[in-house]
Amino acid sequence: MNTTRTTPPRPVDVTAVFPEVAPLARTATRLHPRPGAPAPQDSSIGGPLLWPADEPWPHCDGLHTDGSYSLEAVQVERRVQARVAMNPDDPRAAQYTPEEKAILERLQRIDIDHEWPEGPVAMLPVAQLYARDIPLLRTLGPSGADLLQVLWCPLDHPEEFYMPRTAVVWRSAADVTDILTSPPGAHSVEFEEYVPVPCVLAPEEVTEYPNSSELSKELQEQLGDWSRWEAAAGVDSSYAPYPDSFYWSHLSVAPGWKVGGWPQWGYTDPAPRPCPACGTAMDPLLTIATFERDGEDDSWIPYEVQAASSSTGDRYRDVVQPTRVQIGSGYKQQLYICPAAPEHPHIELMQ
Repeated sequence: MNTTRTTPPRPVDVTAVFPEVAPLARTATRLHPRPGAPAPQDSSIGGPLLWPADEPWPHCDGLHTDGSYSLEAVQVERRVQARVAMNPDDPRAAQYTPEEKAILERLQRIDIDHEWPEGPVAMLPVAQLYARDIPLLRTLGPSGADLLQVLWCPLDHPEEFYMPRTAVVWRSAADVTDILTSPPGAHSVEFEEYVPVPCVLAPEEVTEYPNSSELSKELQEQLGDWSRWEAAAGVDSSYAPYPDSFYWSHLSVAPGWKVGGWPQWGYTDPAPRPCPACGTAMDPLLTIATFERDGEDDSWIPYEVQAASSSTGDRYRDVVQPTRVQIGSGYKQQLYICPAAPEHPHIELMQ
């Protein structure tokens, strides 16, 4: 958690050009994951959880398709990738250890069963976020909770082919005195991309404004009027034919993994998100992103990784897709929470 990521200031103060959006500002916390070796006491993506030893581990009891990859094999390859990343100049880093060889040899001898898994499937850790690192969680979660844990099922379901099913757990970290050291793991996973690379985080608060599709019709028309933008310093003139895209790409919603803020629509139009328990309009909780940048949004690239973002190979991928997670064809999975009662069931959307 000692590495910082700093998002450059927005190229234009959107509230100076369109004062009407000022009341719509929201705080979001960009997580800025990067491959590492997090501990249970750390905020992380794909890292070990601070899970009580006497508390049942979450399982998914839905109807599952057969997994295409062995979880153990994926984890072995991820360990090798991590060693290579830590020791890029050492050719021995890419070699399997005797323990890793034994795991892969054992898996090769197993007659793979293509039947659908029977019984509940153990979920995998996706995110662990401490409120000390992401203060926004104190306003989103239930009173007394300072730790958010998100897990998901690594197998697809016949009725939900494009997103893993998630579980959301809130707790007080101080209440966990005896930590579960060997959580259960799924036998197989649908895709390698459903197994996050363990990542440490560099949380950073930014200010967001709604996606243009959530604004009033009148304000949308104003965003599309180039004459409103011309007097503002910093506006890229190449956006003159479609100035609303300048707002969408650079001034509204940050890309990548984040907590809170505004949702980035695109895969679908905005839709009501009522709480399934009480009907209250739900708020964004966590965005699980395939990529840390989306198309023409280079202005959101943190100063500290701008050089790496223009490189190639693993260095580039560690900046653009550090978690190796992929949602659908490269989208985002958004989790929403009830502001009236955070303990109510959450909902999921893909964008």
